[in-house]
Amino acid sequence: MNLTMELDRRAWVVQVMGLPVSVHLRGPEVHTDAVAARVERVFAELGEVDAVFSTYRPESVLGRLGGALPDPATAEPVVREVVEFCELARARTGGWFDARLLPLPGGGTGFDPSGLVKGWAVERAARHLADLPEHDLCLNAGGDVLLRTAPGRPAWRVGVEDPDHPERMLDVIEPAGGAVATSGTARRGAHILDPRAGRPAAAVRSVTVVGPELLWADVYATAAAARGTDALDWLATLDGYEALLVEAAGRVRATPNWPGSRPAAPARAG
Repeated sequence: MNLTMELDRRAWVVQVMGLPVSVHLRGPEVHTDAVAARVERVFAELGEVDAVFSTYRPESVLGRLGGALPDPATAEPVVREVVEFCELARARTGGWFDARLLPLPGGGTGFDPSGLVKGWAVERAARHLADLPEHDLCLNAGGDVLLRTAPGRPAWRVGVEDPDHPERMLDVIEPAGGAVATSGTARRGAHILDPRAGRPAAAVRSVTVVGPELLWADVYATAAAARGTDALDWLATLDGYEALLVEAAGRVRATPNWPGSRPAAPARAG
């Protein structure tokens, strides 16, 4: 008997922040107006975040700054929070995630926290659905996924795309909760900058990171894609996070406790 099929399900999809965002819920109240109103608040908050942080909208807060780093003394609280998280991300990744000097849509380089904002915003917006204890949540923002499953319920199944053949899955994982984030060149080309070389990173096709928080799973995946093929050794040291990495040459490797069926990367000799 498939318990997943017995649960009431509902999905909503909205284009926001320049990407499709979907909310999938399983539970007894998914068809009520009260739950639908909560989901609408999720999308509304993501739209408000985009109005502040989009580097593609000249009228946004960051658009008006034109790549300049916001002044913590005058910036609004959410902007200060993101700037602080970006600094913490730079420290945690040894500089491989650095939002200060990134290519801007209008040309030139400057402050662009987009690699962190999506995960941060999704986690913030998901609080509107936090007190629905009898409901399971899958919030998917352009491939970065936030999951919650009630005790005793079947886990969500999340497929990891083959970056060279998107119609195929490299692996399928079933986390009961937490986050899954992927960075790489498959969808947007070589858009991730190697901050040390000052040029696009191309040694890694994709990195998928699984862990408790979407903000950090997304940051770590982006940093690993920038770092290159030796990033898996670093990812293996991160408490609570596991990863699957696809090199540009096609080799697929995973950290020791990757929750899927892919074998872990072999230990380095010497």
